[in-house]
Amino acid sequence: MKQKEVVEWKSIVLPHDGIGELMLFIASARETIDGKFFKLQDPLVIEGLIMAHAKGVHVRVMLNAKRSDGSRVNDHAFDTLQTAGVDVRWTNPLFVVSHEKSILVDQKKVLVGTFNTCTACFVKVRDYALITNDPVVVDEFHRCFQADWDEMEFIPAPESPLLWSNVNSRKKTIEFIDSAQKTLDVQHPKLVDASILDRLLAAHFRGVRVRFLCGGGSGLSHWDFLECFSAWRILVRCGIRIRHQKKPKLHAKLIVADEKSLLVSSFNLDRSAFDLRREVGLITSHPQAVERLHAQFHADWKASRLYQVPEPMEAFALSAKEKDVVPEMRDD
Repeated sequence: MKQKEVVEWKSIVLPHDGIGELMLFIASARETIDGKFFKLQDPLVIEGLIMAHAKGVHVRVMLNAKRSDGSRVNDHAFDTLQTAGVDVRWTNPLFVVSHEKSILVDQKKVLVGTFNTCTACFVKVRDYALITNDPVVVDEFHRCFQADWDEMEFIPAPESPLLWSNVNSRKKTIEFIDSAQKTLDVQHPKLVDASILDRLLAAHFRGVRVRFLCGGGSGLSHWDFLECFSAWRILVRCGIRIRHQKKPKLHAKLIVADEKSLLVSSFNLDRSAFDLRREVGLITSHPQAVERLHAQFHADWKASRLYQVPEPMEAFALSAKEKDVVPEMRDD
């Protein structure tokens, strides 16, 4: 009788782990690589995909065509991959933007991340990724990749541990927040959605200790400043503690409930991320996944200071002059 494969989880913490873990993951492919990228700019990653193709691996890559402001950052990667013979397409046109960051290898293991595949993100930005061979997760990533590749609609399984935009991500995020009984630790760059604001406040008022670690204005689009800073001020006014992570710059999207389950996602807590884009999130309570990322949250929280959230109109006026934004962190 064939022995059942043990389900394994591995976490990646950037910038600590650098680009090495991602490159090893790509190099491990023997038969297939299916990857979706919001931004693919790092030359080592592009070369790694080309090398896999040259070894006989069937590489399929989907790249987001343009950002919400119409600018294009993936044309060079598209042309380079196509010239090398890699099977590359623009992402599913059913979505305004495809912000998912995932790589499926040999239809056996998948990497789902919060990071953009840009050199700066591997050296000076806080981001996370999870790698797993969980067959339920792998199968659903494969089915969604194929649907997006064929420009078709994708319907996830009702009991899936995955959150897909624009299908079930808001509902499942709310359910995850509502599941917290004691603690809720949030490490996110944005809060631009009234339904999530409402659920965070509801958790706080039912006695859950809520901590929100934000990145201030770094990486925020100009049009997000008013609502995001207003939402943070509402949390503070109601008694929720917010800290500002300055180093490394915050781009991660992490929520940990009761120190035993987590939600890692490509999506921000943002209306367009829930309603208009292709995004993905993953919920798990596996200790291999939870322990390291929650420990990193604790370390980042300890290293940060309580945030005196600026008055929104003042922050909005200053946003055009923001100097500490890493361009690759922009999620618009």
